[in-house]
Amino acid sequence: MQTQESPYIVNHRWGEIVVRENSKEKKYKDAKLYPGGSREWDWNETGTHHDPGIQPADVEELIEQGSEVIVLSRGVYQRLKVCEETTDWLEDLDIPYHIEETQKAISTYNNLRKDKKVGGLFHSTC
Repeated sequence: MQTQESPYIVNHRWGEIVVRENSKEKKYKDAKLYPGGSREWDWNETGTHHDPGIQPADVEELIEQGSEVIVLSRGVYQRLKVCEETTDWLEDLDIPYHIEETQKAISTYNNLRKDKKVGGLFHSTC
């Protein structure tokens, strides 16, 4: 099996996250990143809202794509919550995770991706 690198987050500004994946830049409002790929994080897929927040279903794809460490962004003003079920589930799977404000989460993710199979959910606004 080929080891795939997690995409690099180039830039973040309100409403936009720029990701470099396979030498190409992609722009997202909210991003879902994992080893070997990225895509728009569409909250409608799982019915995600700021409260109760990030659910296990939001993170499941990251694990399926080979992520061994997870970074969850709560937004610029940390208005996005993380469900207790999500952190309990990650702990049950023995998967380390980080929950941080967006800019800090990006920094953590970019540092981890250098030598880890990291996945993350990034909320670009509130």
